[in-house]
Amino acid sequence: MFSVSVRDHMMIAHSFTGESFGPARRLHGATYVIDATFRRAELGGSGTVVDIGAAAAQLHAVVEELGYRNLDDDPDFAGRNTTTEMLAKEVADRLAARIQAGGLGPEAFQLAGLAVTLHESHIAWASYERAL
Repeated sequence: MFSVSVRDHMMIAHSFTGESFGPARRLHGATYVIDATFRRAELGGSGTVVDIGAAAAQLHAVVEELGYRNLDDDPDFAGRNTTTEMLAKEVADRLAARIQAGGLGPEAFQLAGLAVTLHESHIAWASYERAL
């Protein structure tokens, strides 16, 4: 399996519901470094997994949809804790929708999978992997 990864970052604000979150129940900020990894079994006709520039642009578009906002105010997240794990899935699903809409070009339709990792810090991160 071949893979290519691109990286971006986003800053958000949010709070959590539930006793287990302790002080994180209060509004706080988070800065995530985001890695998106695209996978396919065989290289495309151009000898690549995916166009890196296009992949970076699509990841950045998703980051712009989510970043610099208080996610508690977003109706899409109403009633859900925007944990790092949940946001990794959200970014992956939004990227997948862009791929399926042709945002990475026709060769990207041959991608087998996508993994998104959100790094909370240098010692903690969460990932979500999905098939395409």
